Amino acid sequence: MSGAALGIEIVVVFFLALFLLHRYGDFKKQQRMVLFGTLLAWYLCFLIVFILPLDVSTTIYKQCLIDHEAHAQTASVSPVVSNLTTPNTSISASKNTQRVCYKPWSYIPDGIMPVFWRVVYWTSQCLTWLLLPFMQSYARSGGFSIAGKIKTALIENAIYYGTYLFIFGSLLIYVAVHPQWRLSWYELQTIGITAANTWGLFLLVLLLGYGLVEIPRSYWEASRQGHLLIKTYFKAAKLMTEKADSEENLEDVMEEVRKINESIKYNHPLRKNVDTILRKCPVEYQEKMGRNMDDYEDFDDKHNTYPTERSLSKLHKQVIYAVQRHNRTRVQWQILLEQAFHLEDIAKNETSTSRQFVHSFALPEPVGWFRRYIYTPTVEWYWECLLKQWFYRILSVVLSLFSVAVVWSECTFFSTRPVLSLFAVFIQLAERDYNYLYIEMACFITIFFLCTCVYSTVFRIRVFNYYYLASHHQTDAYSLQFSGMLFCRLTPPLCLNFLGLIHMDSAISHQAKEQTAYTSIMGSMRVLSFIANGFYIYYPMLIVILCIATYFSLGTRCLNLLGFQQFMGDEMTSDLIDEGRELLRRERRKRQRIEDGESRRREWRERYAQRDEIAARNRTSMSEMKETNYGETLNSNTNRQAKYTRSSSQAGRDSIELLQGAEPLDFNAETLTDDPLQSEPGRHAGGRYLSMSSSRNRIFDDV
Repeated sequence: MSGAALGIEIVVVFFLALFLLHRYGDFKKQQRMVLFGTLLAWYLCFLIVFILPLDVSTTIYKQCLIDHEAHAQTASVSPVVSNLTTPNTSISASKNTQRVCYKPWSYIPDGIMPVFWRVVYWTSQCLTWLLLPFMQSYARSGGFSIAGKIKTALIENAIYYGTYLFIFGSLLIYVAVHPQWRLSWYELQTIGITAANTWGLFLLVLLLGYGLVEIPRSYWEASRQGHLLIKTYFKAAKLMTEKADSEENLEDVMEEVRKINESIKYNHPLRKNVDTILRKCPVEYQEKMGRNMDDYEDFDDKHNTYPTERSLSKLHKQVIYAVQRHNRTRVQWQILLEQAFHLEDIAKNETSTSRQFVHSFALPEPVGWFRRYIYTPTVEWYWECLLKQWFYRILSVVLSLFSVAVVWSECTFFSTRPVLSLFAVFIQLAERDYNYLYIEMACFITIFFLCTCVYSTVFRIRVFNYYYLASHHQTDAYSLQFSGMLFCRLTPPLCLNFLGLIHMDSAISHQAKEQTAYTSIMGSMRVLSFIANGFYIYYPMLIVILCIATYFSLGTRCLNLLGFQQFMGDEMTSDLIDEGRELLRRERRKRQRIEDGESRRREWRERYAQRDEIAARNRTSMSEMKETNYGETLNSNTNRQAKYTRSSSQAGRDSIELLQGAEPLDFNAETLTDDPLQSEPGRHAGGRYLSMSSSRNRIFDDV
């Protein structure tokens, strides 16, 4: 199993990152470089989280080997100094020599982890500080060529890069003027890592303080169906306002596009840029603008003022943003409607005596084997109306206990004697028995909970619609890359903070123990002592204040006072709740009318389907009877037909084809002949019907 666990986790984490990117991104419409950069950033961050427990167990095993060798040397020296030692000391030494170090099942050989961490860390740092900001500006640029987009991205990132160069230069000067330090490549590397981790830890504590309270509270609120339904009404009112705003914004932008499309004709030098903008517009607007386009009018016949390429680039950027926002709000509205209708169905089914869950509308997907045999209406009723609430409450209590343990450990992790950090106590208890599986599971659960609190906050925050992660493939390129940047900046300090909680970071615990491979590539934080001994230890204590502020919803109250509508309960937001309830009632009536119309049409089709089949069979039998009777008549009059003239024979053939209901395919009366038998072989008679072999001269003579 040596190295097998590492390979398995590398593959599993890749598919996890790919699944999340598929949920939030759009593989069909978004640029390949945007998707690749975001996938790589998410993958590297998730990889650090999943591989770090293996590094911890491997480090504990190495520490066991070191301790075993130390005890063996002590035991070999003890007979020489037996007269100077007490019997109890020799017995303890003999017991220590009997300790056996078991190799963990996920042991990673020496030399692999340092190289692995070095590649992962520096790749993620290059992404977050260099490539992703550039790609972010490139994707958001409204340029029409690659060179124009690159130029815009460089200009936008000049201030961004200059700020970080200024911070790095300040730290560099601080180290250079210090008389005890000598600048080397290792110290420069440590300064860069310290600066990045300091920025990440500053943001990490803010997001973690919010998530530690909000995640348990969200599950507790999810167990209260009435409260959740009222909150959904509030969301519906806000989303409808945003949806109307996005539609109005799209109309304004499309009006500008229409004016430019009419002013710039087919032979204008900027016409190709206008065509690029039109391709980004919705299909219905493209068709509407295409009808009024006159391609035969030259652009220089009228002395009009034409837009510049810079103004077209700005309009191109506005079109991309307006279309993306309109599509996102439209999809979110449909998702919110389904959630609201489902919550209303739960409220109605709670008082049902049949104990079978009944949906107001038909399910959008066909019923599969899972719903037919396992998740039946009875099982669905018990889960939605009884078990789900208690499950969420128990989960909320468990997560609350985890949050309390994290807050306590963040405030006491610097104390090594006595050990006050709860996570350090758990790991040290498992370390005595060398229970590596327990150590890895405890590390993974702790890191996963911390990452959930931080990453869920990243997915929830919203900055004036410029940064917004929306599921169901509705996240734009700018938000995807911004999330990748945040992940790469938050994950390394989060892992360092976790290693400090379990006393595996010697820069904080100040213990002479074997370091993990992850902390070895971070360098010694003692180069900047005021950060290692001050900021890294005392700043995480701020999480207590942030948790208290989140518990009392101080941030939500401040936003509400500033004019940003936030959900504050039934009394504070009653107007928006009533508005959302009325909107959902209107949508329910609209959907009910649509389903009633479809059901009526289905009933009419089923009612008249049998009658149509009977009428079709009657018509078929009547036509067969006519053909049979007419054939018998022809057989009985065969001898008399020989006495008729050629004109009578022609009239008979015309009558047969008229009764058979043959439809002519081609007819030309200009070159009509009396009889096709008189025409030359191989030549086409102009008056012939191509579907028949005889002409149609005086076809109605016998009628």
